[in-house]
Amino acid sequence: MKNQSRRRFASVTGVALVGTLALTACGSDNNATVTPGASGTTTAASDCPTGTLNGEGSSAQKNAIEQAISDFQAACSGATVNYNPTGSGAGIKQFIAGQVDFAGSDSALKDKPAAGATNIEQADADKACGSPAWNLPMVTGPIAVAYNVKGVDKLILTPAVTARIFNGVIKTWNDPAIAAINPGVKLPAQAIKVFFRSDESGTTDNFTKYLKAAAASDWPTEPGKKWTGKGEGKEKSAGVANAVKATDGGVTYAEWSYAKDNKLGIAQIDNGSGPVELTGESVGKAVTAATQTGQGNDLKLKLDYATKEAGAYPILLVTYEIVCSKSKSKDSAKAPLTTAFLKSFAAADMQTKLQTIGYAPLPAEIQAKVTTAIDALS
Repeated sequence: MKNQSRRRFASVTGVALVGTLALTACGSDNNATVTPGASGTTTAASDCPTGTLNGEGSSAQKNAIEQAISDFQAACSGATVNYNPTGSGAGIKQFIAGQVDFAGSDSALKDKPAAGATNIEQADADKACGSPAWNLPMVTGPIAVAYNVKGVDKLILTPAVTARIFNGVIKTWNDPAIAAINPGVKLPAQAIKVFFRSDESGTTDNFTKYLKAAAASDWPTEPGKKWTGKGEGKEKSAGVANAVKATDGGVTYAEWSYAKDNKLGIAQIDNGSGPVELTGESVGKAVTAATQTGQGNDLKLKLDYATKEAGAYPILLVTYEIVCSKSKSKDSAKAPLTTAFLKSFAAADMQTKLQTIGYAPLPAEIQAKVTTAIDALS
């Protein structure tokens, strides 16, 4: 691994994003031109790609990609992008099977077989593409520990207490371990009802990576897309969020936008440097600890879930759009459309806009690398 690929990514949040990267191949409906911030060139609306793209996967990025699709199709009226939020595992399987043009996944393609399996996701995707499959980070999705407990408007959790809640060791909200880190909060003798993702989920993968990294003694099982803790399973992010909303005493792990949409309580997390509220800025501080583990334009990232940086919210995921670096011959006509859509999704103005619906913008350096990779697609 080259040393430069391991360096930490700098400055985060929308304020740090440099320049405005507009669509390279899209104009508006009134035939105005658009100006890509990187090159300064203009593209007429008549050059806007047409056709249909199909994607599938992560439900955590559902709200983000729907916003990106809406804005893209408003600019490119002849383009259609369909996205089915079936979960990261299903999206990868459909991509490898050649059923979709791109997959959304909250964890990058694995380089090693999963437990009990012999196949390797990255190798299978490369074979299906006939070229390297690239993992392009597109959406930063904070994972909220979302709860519904009457009378509790503020809740602080540590990694150890979080792990013991989700593996069923702590069973009531007034448990002494919770009370000790929430002085002055009136906690009810209410049973804790845990809800988890029943489908294979990148959110589950990242949440269990956090528990394993930050509370290994209380979370002995290995991370993965399949839940290994306790509770009741519900499908997709919407399923667990809706279940908590309907259940007094309910708690789950869900992408931030789903917790916000359902007006759920969101726990502050204390990794060892004091309680941290989930905000775009606090998530951005945690993303600065990420390192690139993929080579070249394969932008796999390693997140530091155990970070103790002050003010950093540590439970997060990055959703990747997984694409073939070179289009298969039968799909070559879709290459310009794929490039245009992904570039609009990665653009600084779109990334900043996503913060208003519960996501954090890509750090400037990652965003620049994503744009470079998209330009290299063929």
